[in-house]
Amino acid sequence: MDSIELLLDDASEQLVRHDWDALLAAGLPSRASHTSPHNRPHITLVAAPAITADRDDRVGEGSGFPLTFGCSGILLFNAGRRGYVLARQVVCGADLLALHRRVHDVGQIDAPAGTTLPDVWVPHITLANAVPPERLADALAVLSTTMLEGQLVAMRRWDSRAKTVTALG
Repeated sequence: MDSIELLLDDASEQLVRHDWDALLAAGLPSRASHTSPHNRPHITLVAAPAITADRDDRVGEGSGFPLTFGCSGILLFNAGRRGYVLARQVVCGADLLALHRRVHDVGQIDAPAGTTLPDVWVPHITLANAVPPERLADALAVLSTTMLEGQLVAMRRWDSRAKTVTALG
């Protein structure tokens, strides 16, 4: 699955990585276990089976960084038999919502993930995939209680087939 993602400022990224590390240290699923150099805390604007480079210049124009964001709590996404995806819920202002819509308006993307579509977008920062139901309380107990607030400072496109990122804007 390809994606266009927003990257967090250094301080916000470190707070998320602290959560990742705490989950891993507790023997729980964590994004920290993904050791790719491209694995960073991010907010996905759009995800789809393929997002081609032909839109990169238009997507990156006038992004207006930095953009303010905040987190208000924890989200759980049902991952079926694998358990739950654990994430921090992102609360966004008008500027971030406008950027999200603009990324989608640049051109048609085939089969975008439903949670990334305008008007139904569920902005979040993933902490862990496949948390078993019986370990959810353990996972919640190790997460920081600090309410994350910060800046979004960059945008990138993830190409899942080539395993590359391209800076946008």
